[in-house]
Amino acid sequence: MKSDIEIARGITMREIKDVAEEIGIPENVIEQYGKHIAKIPETSIDEDKVKKSRLILVTAITATKSGIGKTTVSIGLALGLNRIGKKAVLALREPSLGPCFGMKGGAAGGGYAQIMPMDKINLHFTGDFHAVTSAHNLISAVLDNYIYRHQKDGFALKEILWKRVLDVNDRSLRQIVTGLGPRTNGLPQESGFDITPASEIMAILCLSSDLEDMRRRIDNIILGFTFEDMPFTVKDLGITGSVLVLLQDAIRPNLVQTTEGTAAFVHGGPFANIAHGCNSIIATKAAMTYGDYAITEAGFGADLGAEKFFNIKCRKSGLEPALTILVATLRGLKMHGSVPLERIAEPDEDGLRKGFANLDRHIRNLQNFGQTVIVCLNRFASDSDEELDIVRRHCKEYGAGFALNNAFSEGGAGAEELAELVVRTLEEKPSEDLKLTYNDSFSIKEKIESIAKEIYGASSVSFSSQAKKKSARIEALGMSHFPVCIAKTQYSFSQDAKAYGAPEGFNLEIKDLIINAGAEMIVAIAGDIIRMPGLPAEPAALKIDIVNGNIEGLS
Repeated sequence: MKSDIEIARGITMREIKDVAEEIGIPENVIEQYGKHIAKIPETSIDEDKVKKSRLILVTAITATKSGIGKTTVSIGLALGLNRIGKKAVLALREPSLGPCFGMKGGAAGGGYAQIMPMDKINLHFTGDFHAVTSAHNLISAVLDNYIYRHQKDGFALKEILWKRVLDVNDRSLRQIVTGLGPRTNGLPQESGFDITPASEIMAILCLSSDLEDMRRRIDNIILGFTFEDMPFTVKDLGITGSVLVLLQDAIRPNLVQTTEGTAAFVHGGPFANIAHGCNSIIATKAAMTYGDYAITEAGFGADLGAEKFFNIKCRKSGLEPALTILVATLRGLKMHGSVPLERIAEPDEDGLRKGFANLDRHIRNLQNFGQTVIVCLNRFASDSDEELDIVRRHCKEYGAGFALNNAFSEGGAGAEELAELVVRTLEEKPSEDLKLTYNDSFSIKEKIESIAKEIYGASSVSFSSQAKKKSARIEALGMSHFPVCIAKTQYSFSQDAKAYGAPEGFNLEIKDLIINAGAEMIVAIAGDIIRMPGLPAEPAALKIDIVNGNIEGLS
């Protein structure tokens, strides 16, 4: 079979103005970035239409090194729904350059279920990531300058919280010292880099309702604490307007198309293992404004992306999915059933059945949120009918719908079974009212314990001395009502990346708490998770090149 980029290159795209017009956006409203990409105003959302649209969340079982394929299912479902005469629009996250040149690859789907132009989407796109990076680092630069210029006035910060960001995997930048050399180079101090998707600016972009809401949130970003233990914010720094200027285009959602010419909004890109893992509220509401069905996804497994989608994004926006699709593969289930990676493509009914423990916990968790669940199995060419039937029967016994997805190889035609089941389920048994894991009134510790025990299967949670100190500070600042965003490995329910399946009875160790006062959430660092990834032994960057004017190796 052709590679993803070869397939994408062989498809004739529609002009984006025609894609926009088809869903009801006039040409004079869009801002075109060439013929095939456009931005629309963030003011285009119609809340009355949002209320009438049916929102479908796509999530997955716990991630494996063999891949699961949420984005392919999300795109495939949109293609399938449009093929059966429904008006469906996508809302997805933007890819980060880190995974593109690292290990995971791009995030534009795959095969004949892609968003296009995939090379531009996976690379610089419309510059949103660069805008977030620039805005974040502008704050860093002005903060350092402020401290340098005001030291003669006796100004100093006891603790600086704000670091820098870069959208490239670079382990050498995790912890650095700045200001070395002559005195004019600034004051020597420890700092470091996170990857851009972990930036609080990225979270603010995705959680803001409009430009003025973004201004308010940027004002409230806490950069550090004075020796009087008072927070020092971007508002105190006096540069909110400058930061906002860098983000004025980035807040507008990007409109592109699928391999079959249907509309997709692609906007914002926080990772779910180190951030909240959802695309922007604005993009989701745009898809709901222009589609009778809106399909969105939340990153990695349902214990990360979906949990944060419900407890953070839905809590803040009032959105409620009418249905959740849980994506799985035979290979992923076997890996969670302790089948060695090199054998997961081979038939192994015993390993498959053992892997159901992971599937079942995710189904149960989603049902506890009040969600009606459909399990969608991404089919590989080597999958046997016998093993597929085992999964089908198991889902039926567990009270979940089941459908195969062949969109990777067949496009929309390969997702019609899933589309038909989605429409039928929404008519017969849509999700109940959303049930959140914790109340706003819970303490930060209680919120973390609720997620750890009810979602992950932990028996206890321990907090480092630093996390306890931060918890007391959060309480003193009156921010205990914020939701929590747990940063942990994507490869397990636990903090141990090698604990596959459905581990239980473990202790979740919280090493630190990060106050995101602008994004209005508390990030809890669990285990050894790092917010600046490193590159693997053989990064994807080794395979990417331009050959005869065409980009090769991008996936």
